[in-house]
Amino acid sequence: MRKKIYLFLGLCLCCWSVSAREIKLSNYGVKPWSFENASAAVFNALNDAKGEDNVVLKLPGGRVDLWPEGAPTRELYISNTTENDYKPKIKHVALLLEGMKNITIEGNNTLLVLHGKMVSFAIINSTNVTIKDVEVDYDRPSMSELKVVESSKSRVKLGVHSDSKFVVKEGQSVFYGEGWRSNHLHSILMRPEQNMMHYSSWKPFENAKIIDYSADHITFEGDFAKSDLRKGDVLTVRDPYRDNCGAFISLSKDVVLENVKMHYMHGLGVLSQFTENITLKSVEVGPREESGRVIAAFADCFHFSGCRGVITVDSCRTSGSHDDPMNVHGTHLKITKLNGPRQAVVRFMHHQTYGFEAFFKGDSVAFVSPENLLIHSFGKIKSAKMTSKREMLLDFEEDLPVSLKEGDCVENVSWTPEVIVKNCHFQRTNTRGLLVTTRRKVLIENNTFYRTGMHGILIANDCNFWYESGPVTDITIRGNKFIQCGYNQGHKGYVISIQPETHNFIPRRYIHSNITIENNEITCGYGAVLFARATDGIRFINNTITYKPILKAVDGMKALFELEHCNDVEIKENRVDGFSGASLVLSSMKKKQVKQNSLDNLTVKMKE
Repeated sequence: MRKKIYLFLGLCLCCWSVSAREIKLSNYGVKPWSFENASAAVFNALNDAKGEDNVVLKLPGGRVDLWPEGAPTRELYISNTTENDYKPKIKHVALLLEGMKNITIEGNNTLLVLHGKMVSFAIINSTNVTIKDVEVDYDRPSMSELKVVESSKSRVKLGVHSDSKFVVKEGQSVFYGEGWRSNHLHSILMRPEQNMMHYSSWKPFENAKIIDYSADHITFEGDFAKSDLRKGDVLTVRDPYRDNCGAFISLSKDVVLENVKMHYMHGLGVLSQFTENITLKSVEVGPREESGRVIAAFADCFHFSGCRGVITVDSCRTSGSHDDPMNVHGTHLKITKLNGPRQAVVRFMHHQTYGFEAFFKGDSVAFVSPENLLIHSFGKIKSAKMTSKREMLLDFEEDLPVSLKEGDCVENVSWTPEVIVKNCHFQRTNTRGLLVTTRRKVLIENNTFYRTGMHGILIANDCNFWYESGPVTDITIRGNKFIQCGYNQGHKGYVISIQPETHNFIPRRYIHSNITIENNEITCGYGAVLFARATDGIRFINNTITYKPILKAVDGMKALFELEHCNDVEIKENRVDGFSGASLVLSSMKKKQVKQNSLDNLTVKMKE
């Protein structure tokens, strides 16, 4: 009996010790639908939660508005979204979770409405963080939307969405919001009846004359003969200057976003940087249906840079982005100086990526030749120090390889993630569906890629422009539906493209390896199915490939496969419907490096 009592008391003590403290925003004066600024109250509530080891912050439901005034600020240097200029990098953050652990934000389906250019939430140096059941939108999105009401070769009338504010100044339409204006305009055209987005240009409107306007329309007179504008089209325009992101996760561990709806994000979406273990479950990026808008993301939706552990994206949906729904990569830094046998100065090279620590003590690195993207050796970091916003000083535990030279690149091998993307739906983007370059295991399963303007999936790697690393070694792409992807690229719009950025091939040396593409349903708007370069071990097996043109059918269209400098390729047991056959184009390789059968009328061509 005594043992049972002790056991009962122990269980009670255990339950008591792990119970979470509840903090309610309503106790801090936050009232839904008040349209009052709740930034200071949110900051105070999170500040009170900071000292707790296990806490649930409960939002009140309804609409809650947040302005930069009263919100915390941080200087943030964010991968792929920090312009190389002298403007301040200070961001206002609606929900700042910094130096916290074991905290849950329970949204109760609250709609957070941001004003100005704010980061919706930032998770920095925190562990075991969950954000769930919350929606985010902007009172004035930094994207302006205009519907074509009338169109001819010399005159166009645009209906202006009620969320898109503008004035006419010196004969030009100037779009503005709370604390900002668009100085340059980048335009993407949305064709609603096709649910497709096309590259467009605002230039004809800049060169035209405004002959009539009011709060809800602008009429232009000029040369629109080459614009191909149709009644009902939606022009979506923004200033391409990248100065923020929708949400930021940095230097954290075990982060979960669940049932989160991002109805608009200014800048580069939900950006995760040097964080370990991230789960996105039922996260949706798309405009609120009642808003009447078509765009929800200024650029990418989900962006992962230099992360590790496991990235899981499950049952998520994206619709309406000006860039890729999802991108996973590391960053190549260039060696600018070698100081003796064990020290190197490395530099961020892309103008939008710099200012954060990319290496840490104990990290393993790969040394890469930018000419061919091949790894020639490895090293381990003894110490790493930021010497400027652009450069780091790295000391290594052992002597650097004799072959290493200034101009070579360095990749952080320790900060590379496993990736699982399953049960997701990606649509309404003018670019790719999914980019992934990581050396660890990747599973892409049971997803739908619907009319992505470019490749459904792109596997890249480069040391020359974006400097996004690195090689892939184990990718499985299975059970997915690819529906008419690649239409913005025509016959180069391969549904799946394995495309490291080099043509300097070394005999019997390859960049990527072990890529399996099986049991997918691929519906092509054109003939381009698969492109692969410098890859060893490709299995393209048991896929169904159907030709269903978006516009006019082309007689004799063949399913196109193109391989450059690849090895150990199998193309087997696939079914082709609607095509006159299939064509396999090879270059910088031999026919015997491809095994194929059961692909009807597969013709092999050698390309010089």
